Amino acid sequence: MDGAPTSGLGRSVYLFGLFRKEAADPDTFYHYLAADTVRLVRRYMDPSGCVVIDIGGGPGYTAEALKAAGASCHVVEYSAAELELHDRSPDSAAQGDGQALPMRDGAAQLVHSSNVLEHVPDWQAMLSEMVRVLEPGGIGYLTFTNWYSPWGGHETSPWHYLGGRRAVERFKRKTGEDPKNEYGVSLFRLHISEVLRWFEHRGDVEVLWIGPRYLPEWMRWIVRVPVVREIVTWNLAVVFRRR
Repeated sequence: MDGAPTSGLGRSVYLFGLFRKEAADPDTFYHYLAADTVRLVRRYMDPSGCVVIDIGGGPGYTAEALKAAGASCHVVEYSAAELELHDRSPDSAAQGDGQALPMRDGAAQLVHSSNVLEHVPDWQAMLSEMVRVLEPGGIGYLTFTNWYSPWGGHETSPWHYLGGRRAVERFKRKTGEDPKNEYGVSLFRLHISEVLRWFEHRGDVEVLWIGPRYLPEWMRWIVRVPVVREIVTWNLAVVFRRR
């Protein structure tokens, strides 16, 4: 996407614009998001020559961007249907559970997961697996949508503020269909505060960068403000290193 802004307020405005059109034009949104991911990763490591595990990488947008950067990327995806989404698929993929990855300890130099953590029943197990498959000194890049984000209920938003089950029932009445992300089944409450506590108590992990994924860099301070961060952050990004 030549000419697309890559930093500051311009990046945020552009990214939110793509997000609003994601259903109609997923390729543009996910290609930009993948390129944005590689830009942040490059602050902390050169992905060239690295083995990467992409948890929940679906049809492989991020894997493709990392391959273009010289990495060898392997997607682990729970849903077989997601691996063929948007009429595309990753070069290297396995169906598996992020809570119990089918890889040996220290198998990768980089592990990535975008907007998966809120979809697993045991998010602590998945974070532990992300650390386990990293070699010492390896980098992890995690993003997730927290529950009190305006998009916390995903397609049932903003009615999730009145309760997850109530939001699902309203969606069913309005559309006559089940939501793709159903509260208590494939979508769970996840709060920034508890994820931050998890990282604080892991002696084998060093947090390198943390901030709102879609907002400008200068708004990172929001993550330090309890309550406010749960709403304004929208989507949290964390870059960490295994000690």
